[in-house]
Amino acid sequence: MLKVLLFVFVLLGLLALGVLIGTHFNFHPLPQNITADRVLVEKAARRLTLMREGASLKTYHVALGRAPVGAKEYEGDQRTPEGIYRIDFHKSDSDYHLALHISYPEQHDIDRAAAEGLSAGSDIMIHGLPNGRGWIGAFHRRKDWTAGCIAVTDFEIEEIWRAVPDGTPIEIRP
Repeated sequence: MLKVLLFVFVLLGLLALGVLIGTHFNFHPLPQNITADRVLVEKAARRLTLMREGASLKTYHVALGRAPVGAKEYEGDQRTPEGIYRIDFHKSDSDYHLALHISYPEQHDIDRAAAEGLSAGSDIMIHGLPNGRGWIGAFHRRKDWTAGCIAVTDFEIEEIWRAVPDGTPIEIRP
């Protein structure tokens, strides 16, 4: 009986170790000299794809705003916007491990929210995990948790940060 319990604990330990390794290491890194000319986010699939000349460079699984269905309508609605925007700047002094700021809201977003007497919101980004919480790794994707941003692991944001220059278009689809 003791041998069986020991075997089960060892097996569970190895399984846990495998999960940790799989969520913390990037087994297929994007080459250092590659740059994307477009970013595509498919909200329903929880997928972000870096594109170059119409071809996929790499795909990442993401977490979104806590209310991911539908386009962002106003500040505080916990939704991730939908539409075509730009990566307008890289932000290293973020509350998260690096961030790429998305040009939301555009004028049409501001006008739509204003028609309802609301603010469209701002500070929508692609970002890593909260500072000091990188150990969470890919487990963060088990639940949509942002206030409307697009979240990836710290390793992934470092790669995206390097590959996506300011001015790159980003299309966010439902």
